[in-house]
Order: sequence, then C-alpha cells, then structure tokens
Amino acid sequence: MKVINDRMCAQLDGEVVVFLIGMRINKLWKIHKWLPVAMAMPRMLKELEKNPDLGFLGAHTWFSRTVIVLQYWRSVEDLQAYAKNRDHAHLPAWAAFNKAVGKGGDVGIWHETYRTRAGDYDTVYANMPLFGLGKAMKVVTASGRRESAAGRINET
Repeated sequence: MKVINDRMCAQLDGEVVVFLIGMRINKLWKIHKWLPVAMAMPRMLKELEKNPDLGFLGAHTWFSRTVIVLQYWRSVEDLQAYAKNRDHAHLPAWAAFNKAVGKGGDVGIWHETYRTRAGDYDTVYANMPLFGLGKAMKVVTASGRRESAAGRINET
C-alpha cells in the first residue's frame, strides 16, 4: 500500500453509514462452531464488492479473539435492504448461525450502525495509505478550511 505523505481528508457527498460488525470466539476449542461464522463474512464482502449497486462502499477487517469488520454504506436503507434480502448471502448466514449456535455461548456476534449525515463527520489521514472513509470514498488535501477539525466538520 502506497503511503500518502500529505495530510488528507475524506470528501463525501451526502450521508454515509458506518457499520461495525464482528464476532467473538468465546470457546476457542469449539472451532466447529466459530469457523463457519468466521467464513460467512468473506463471502458477504465478496458479494458486496461485486455489486456496488447494493450501496456498500468499502471495508477493513481486524482479526483477534474478537473479529471486527468496519464497513461503509451509502445509506441505512441500503444496509437494511441487503440484510433482509433472501437472494443475498447475509440472510442464509444469519439463519445458519441461529440454527448452529443460537444461545449456546460458544461464539458471539455483534454489530453497531452509525448514520453520519452530510457535514457531520471529520477525517484526517497523515502518512497513511488510503484508509477508512478515504479509501471508501475519495481523499483531498487537508488545506485551507480543511486544515482543522472545525473546518472539516459541518462542511457542506
């Protein structure tokens, strides 16, 4: 990944939805319970990347005992439409989780959704490759009004 030495910030038109989703391995030795859960997300991300019309903008993933996937979406409506659509990978994966794991406690899942309306965000990247909203959208030089957080937030 190429590091951009300039001070950059993401440039967005309209709202963006920040969606955090993940799983926590509660019983490491029960690989037969948590591995299928872990394998479901890459399938969903591939599907989303191949279909930009679904509203998915990009993601970053971190692996540990708790896996975290940071996702960006065009709207809450797009995110919910994907989650509820029987023709996409999410709903079957959710049903499989409930059938295989349910309330057993071997593996946990979680998500958080944040709607960021136009101008209600601040980003800055210095000495970084494209990352976060800057990777999902586009970056511009953080100069002029964009040099400070106060200048970047509520920019419309």
